[in-house]
Amino acid sequence: MARRGRPTVEITLSDQERATLERWARRPKSAQALALRCRIVLLCADGATNTEVAHRLGLSNPTVSKWRRRFAERRLEGLSDEPRPGVPRSITDDQVEAVIVKTLEETPVGATHWSTRSMAQAQGMSQSAVSRIWRAFGLKPHLSETFKLSPDPQFVDKVRDIVGLYVNPPEAALVLCVDEKTQVQALDRTSPILPLRPGLPERATHDYVRGGTTNLYAALDMASGKVIADMTERHRAVEFRKFLNTINRSVPEDLEVHLIVDNVSTHKTPEIHRWLLRHPRFHLHFTPTYSSWMNMVERWFAELTTKWLRRGTHRSTKELQASIIEWIETWNANPRPFVWKKSAD
Repeated sequence: MARRGRPTVEITLSDQERATLERWARRPKSAQALALRCRIVLLCADGATNTEVAHRLGLSNPTVSKWRRRFAERRLEGLSDEPRPGVPRSITDDQVEAVIVKTLEETPVGATHWSTRSMAQAQGMSQSAVSRIWRAFGLKPHLSETFKLSPDPQFVDKVRDIVGLYVNPPEAALVLCVDEKTQVQALDRTSPILPLRPGLPERATHDYVRGGTTNLYAALDMASGKVIADMTERHRAVEFRKFLNTINRSVPEDLEVHLIVDNVSTHKTPEIHRWLLRHPRFHLHFTPTYSSWMNMVERWFAELTTKWLRRGTHRSTKELQASIIEWIETWNANPRPFVWKKSAD
């Protein structure tokens, strides 16, 4: 009797193909569908019929026949899934362009910026469609950032001066970033803080009781990360001069001292000028106007605020000062210098 149906395709594997199929079939990270197809081809190459392969792997005959034929036609590439077209796109290029132009050049009535809902209503499409278009083109109307341009006529020179001290400090000299954190408040919550619990964060009342303020003077050593600090009741040139004396006593006499400071008026008074004339090893370097962020001690102040002050409670100025001193001593026991990465350009 003559055999009916489509003839079975013979599978012959090269050594490299067999090694690849065996590796894909047993590799844990292979997709299970790909591993199964590899096992089908390997059994077919060993001479098993479609019925035998289907019985051994628990598959249907058409499935085995499909992957035998696919491998015979396209070899290893044929075992991958073919791309599927999916649902045709319902939004035209003109509609996409209209959303982008409207987002960039217009604002909605009664609002300062578009939302996905207001844009969808204006353009007659779904909110999810607007969201996909904005995401594809990186548009985020809900975000707003601020900036400040420095009007300092010596901006470029000052930037190069400060960055030069950071990346290439002078020899036999100490570079200190000096600034004040003024009006540090001693705050106590109106009720005791509720501690952290499984499933619950630490909780504190939103209101607080003020217990006074203090002014923190700090000088950050760029080489070691250690901090020289002092606290005062007032913020004047007199207090800054006293802090300069503290720095002078703390730094070995054989070292030149370069101080990076901002443009606060207390740093430029005649009293400070006279002090600098009496101490010629001290050199002041001013950050550009409105650019005190270049002073690295500001980064240290941020560490103090986020890790110690913001969630701390202090009932009096004396308690606040003792708490700050404790944190500074802990910092200086294991200092971590900040490293400036950006070039002046």
